[in-house]
Amino acid sequence: MKSFFLSVAFFSFISINCFAQKSISVEDIWSKYAFRTNSVGGFNTMKDGLHYTDLEKEGDFDNIIKYELKSGKKMAVLVKGASVKVGDKTIDISGYSFSPDETKLFFSTDAEGIYRRSSVETNYVYDLKTGTTSELSNAGKQMFATFSPIGNKVAFVRANNLFIKDLNNGKETQVTTDGKNNEIKNGWADWVYEEEFSKANYFEWNADGSKLAFVRFDESKVKEYTFDTYNNNLYPDKVTFKYPKAGEDNSVLTVHVYDLISAKTTSVDIGTETDIYIPRIQWTTDKNTLSLQRMNRLQNKVELMFANASDGSTKTILSEEAKTYIDITDDLTFLPNNKGFIWSSEKDNFNHLYHYDNTGKLVNQITKGNWDVVSFNGYDEKLNLLYYISTERGQINRDVYSIKLDGTNKKRLSTAEGTSSADFSAGLKYYVSSYSNANTPPVYELHSADGKLIKVLEDNAELKTKMKEYNLSTKEFFTFKNTDGIELNGWMMKPQNFDPNKKYPVYMFAYNGPGSNECNNAWETYDFWWHSLLNQEGYMVVCVDGRGTLGRGREFKHCTYLQLGKLETLDQIDAAKYLGTLPYVDKTRIGFQGWSYGGYMASLLITKGADYFKSTIAVAPVTNWKFYDNIYTERFLRKPQDNKSGYEDNSPVNFTKQIKGKFLLVHGSGDDNVHFQNSMELANSLVKNNIPFDFMVYPNKNHGIYGGYTRTHLFNKMLKFVKENL
Repeated sequence: MKSFFLSVAFFSFISINCFAQKSISVEDIWSKYAFRTNSVGGFNTMKDGLHYTDLEKEGDFDNIIKYELKSGKKMAVLVKGASVKVGDKTIDISGYSFSPDETKLFFSTDAEGIYRRSSVETNYVYDLKTGTTSELSNAGKQMFATFSPIGNKVAFVRANNLFIKDLNNGKETQVTTDGKNNEIKNGWADWVYEEEFSKANYFEWNADGSKLAFVRFDESKVKEYTFDTYNNNLYPDKVTFKYPKAGEDNSVLTVHVYDLISAKTTSVDIGTETDIYIPRIQWTTDKNTLSLQRMNRLQNKVELMFANASDGSTKTILSEEAKTYIDITDDLTFLPNNKGFIWSSEKDNFNHLYHYDNTGKLVNQITKGNWDVVSFNGYDEKLNLLYYISTERGQINRDVYSIKLDGTNKKRLSTAEGTSSADFSAGLKYYVSSYSNANTPPVYELHSADGKLIKVLEDNAELKTKMKEYNLSTKEFFTFKNTDGIELNGWMMKPQNFDPNKKYPVYMFAYNGPGSNECNNAWETYDFWWHSLLNQEGYMVVCVDGRGTLGRGREFKHCTYLQLGKLETLDQIDAAKYLGTLPYVDKTRIGFQGWSYGGYMASLLITKGADYFKSTIAVAPVTNWKFYDNIYTERFLRKPQDNKSGYEDNSPVNFTKQIKGKFLLVHGSGDDNVHFQNSMELANSLVKNNIPFDFMVYPNKNHGIYGGYTRTHLFNKMLKFVKENL
């Protein structure tokens, strides 16, 4: 009896334990989205900094509700969704934004994406006082519809021209008339600006709404790129757009100011050199002074200029130069009461904040230390405090800080280990923080500006409970020194039921592009579960941030200048060699997977790193930088005609003969960013040298390769390849 009882008990324990430990599937991650994290989307703070609005479902409609920020108390129903109509049509209000004076709302519907940051949509204006809704314009969809500061007018782009709608009298004024597809753009950036300077909308209202500054892009000399799309038609459709590749002509820019009172447009003097960039325009606190940043083609000199909006005259306030390149940010902030401006710079080797007066004279360096400010969150004039996020507590971490304008009284506001961010309300009275670490999903909290916790908004408790149902490995951080003695950051996730006496295959992955990071002490929803699935299949997963990555100062980030791919490849090879010395790693079975720049790395590692990598997967890779856009490429390599070796010595197309292992190449045929051309040229070289490889093309898919079951298909393809070849 006793032994029978023990046998039953043991069997029951095994059954329960096996039942408790679920398996992860690709379908769980990419079709069912079973591990998606919750956020606090729809949480919009109001201009008083004390209240916020959110959507609340009532039957088939959404209502916009006003809440008190501190208590969460419901204050009022601002908009009843069922009543938002134009004629018999009920307007979807799930996407909304306030006018600056909060008397009106925009509702945008029927959006059609164009590129990464641009789209056309139909906009409706809702008047909170009268409860009436009107269509912004019935002459076609709009882009970048933006209220004037006092909310009585709206500027927008349509058909490459700039328009202003007067909401009081309904009059629509066409500011420009020369807009033409693939030739002239007014107020809307060309493709390469939108992608590489992270800005698509190029018009700005001044402080009182009396003037509208805008940039005109003449892209008539920019060469076109065309790709086919396959839509079950007899002949494929074609997409043609202006795309300046490395060394090729850019758009010629001019800057203008439209005066709404005189209805006249003034041209701004930006100099006679046309082969330049104007990455930013921004009004100062003076309604008649526009600032603009002028950058040379090499991107190693930037000038902050002030323009007189009345006559277009300019003067250079600040100039900064570097031997390599200078990054453009949105940190420039003009202080009230003529107190100057905040500017960020890497001129002391780390990215820090500086205070200048309005003549361009340095008042003081605000932040200092061997760490980087990664974002500037704002300045509170009443408290004389700046808020920012930095890597002061290690390159893999991010923390929120406050500091006085003179650089004193620095205070760390975030308290947990890992990665914290801060989204401040108007007036900087409160902020919503998002905190996570490598093994913990994000927690969203409301804090007062001094860092005091008010309440938890979302803790993802449901996901944390679900995680206990799986035998998950933890992400462990480590460091090692490369051949040159430089210490690099990495993390690893060991296989389930890890046995240090066994040897395991290793699946490495990285991005490793300039100024990027993958070794972060932060939660990565989809990657975490994909890598956990690989752990489940018996693979060890490893990521290393090589040279050129962010958070370790300018010299570390810029050391890959003129030779993209060279040092990064050596570092990943050194990582594989280091892993091969670990007693539980099978050094004959090390693979690598990367996407975009990471795909470029995967292509180099299966060629130049052929002795160390058994197989690699390259998704949407650049294969020669001469095929990529000029702003990004020339920032790091200069023009092809000025740095031939930098382009050709690190192009995997030129080294396919060296391949010994298995290679999977993946690309979307509709990739407007890293063109399908890259993979086709690599495939040409592989075939020419009789190198076998696997090739997967996703018709019409862009650089993200997503939509429907696309990601499920892709990751099942990669999983099959890994299991067969690693």
